[in-house]
Amino acid sequence: MTLVRMEKVSKAYRGVPAVREVDFDLKAGEIHALLGENGAGKSTLTKMLAGAVEPSSGRILLAGQEVRFASPSAALEAGVAMVYQETSLIPSLTVAQNIYLGSEKFLNRLRGTFISAQQFLQSLNFAVDPMALVETLGAAKRQMVEIARAVHHNARVLIFDEPTATLTPEEKRHFFALLRRLQARGVAIVFISHALEEALMIADRITILRDGEQVAHGPRSDFDRDRIIAAMVGRSLSGELYRKRTAESLRKPGRKILSVQDVSQGRMVRNTSFSVFEGQITGVFGLIGSGRTETFKIVAGITKRDFNRGGVVQLDDRPVRYLTPAEAVRDGIVYVTEDRKSEGFFETMGVAENLYCGQLAAPHHRRIFVSLAEMKALAAEWTKRLNVRAINDNARVVELSGGNQQKVVIGKGLVQRPRLVILDEPTRGVDVAAIAEIHKLINDLADAGLAVVMISSYLPEVLNLSDRILVCRQGRIVEELSPLEATEEKIMYAAVH
Repeated sequence: MTLVRMEKVSKAYRGVPAVREVDFDLKAGEIHALLGENGAGKSTLTKMLAGAVEPSSGRILLAGQEVRFASPSAALEAGVAMVYQETSLIPSLTVAQNIYLGSEKFLNRLRGTFISAQQFLQSLNFAVDPMALVETLGAAKRQMVEIARAVHHNARVLIFDEPTATLTPEEKRHFFALLRRLQARGVAIVFISHALEEALMIADRITILRDGEQVAHGPRSDFDRDRIIAAMVGRSLSGELYRKRTAESLRKPGRKILSVQDVSQGRMVRNTSFSVFEGQITGVFGLIGSGRTETFKIVAGITKRDFNRGGVVQLDDRPVRYLTPAEAVRDGIVYVTEDRKSEGFFETMGVAENLYCGQLAAPHHRRIFVSLAEMKALAAEWTKRLNVRAINDNARVVELSGGNQQKVVIGKGLVQRPRLVILDEPTRGVDVAAIAEIHKLINDLADAGLAVVMISSYLPEVLNLSDRILVCRQGRIVEELSPLEATEEKIMYAAVH
């Protein structure tokens, strides 16, 4: 039975069309994958269905009845819930309060709410403390709470926008099992993801958008990776994204720029040791909670290692202990965060202003007053170099697609002219075309002689880019592998056992 039908739906922003006369239908009890590049119109299309965006034209029918939701709460009352790519949780409330927000009983006890939330989270196989404040959670656990809140409402239609971007392989397995259970109950599911193998594994049907228009549609059996990529970007990128490394393609290590010895920080980092070399990409893999991000935040001066027996960090054979990130930036160390929205850019500013903020923080910048001419020249240079695409020159960064936001965040670090670049999940929530561009940029940095550290939970990316691979487990670097001998199975085994 067709539960949702969208007929000739369009949406324009400032006269620029984001979705153009798209037809889309969704059947009860099916998982429908919606794929496309960042900016292709996937989120806009689903937000119109979820009541977050009002269509410019077209019709939306739910169970045969035409609907026009004035707000997400109206859509939720009709049985349509959406899990957004950027979480919409209230940071100052607990996990339990966020899950039951809007559906609380007139009289309730906090203890009862916590117990109920704990049982519900356990039924979903989500290891999240219901009493924890959302603001204390990492990106992965916030995503779990967002998913749990949507499932709790017992909606007939569930829309998931990049739900697995922050989840570990084990958490993804539980999430896909949850989708199958919801599907068996007759729930209609829209699944948006940049991980094409996930769509090919879980979806019943696939729809592909490009430049706001539907370019391909059909059952999963009609698609493979190459056909999906070709439909999304107009050409195949498989050879660029998933090339096999050879001995000739590996870069030889240059001078040792960073040495970390027995560094510890609370329970997250435990006596870990490793080195980083110029002219190489050092790939770092680890599951959520392995301490991979925390380790390199110590290097970048974002968090502090233990004062007593905290180990030694040496830059150019010189012991350093940074109290602030500004001190690390002055020494040529830049950290590009995994959470671009919360920590990566100023969302009310445009591209030029964000890039110029990076320039102002650079040690080589000597100007006392802000120069608009310098800012415009910097923006022109880096938007061209990074191929940042925006609706217009005055667009705020928050209005850009995920891939273009990520390019701005990376560019904001690179304008500081670093010697050591730490990229934490550089392609999370980014489409295949932008992934190829970011991969080329990362390779160019290493070819130019910079030391590059790439933290990633996406194994094909680690194998494709790394000249050496470090595996993190329980707060320590436990193994180093060469990409020539490494496989996804070997890396995962080292990360788990």
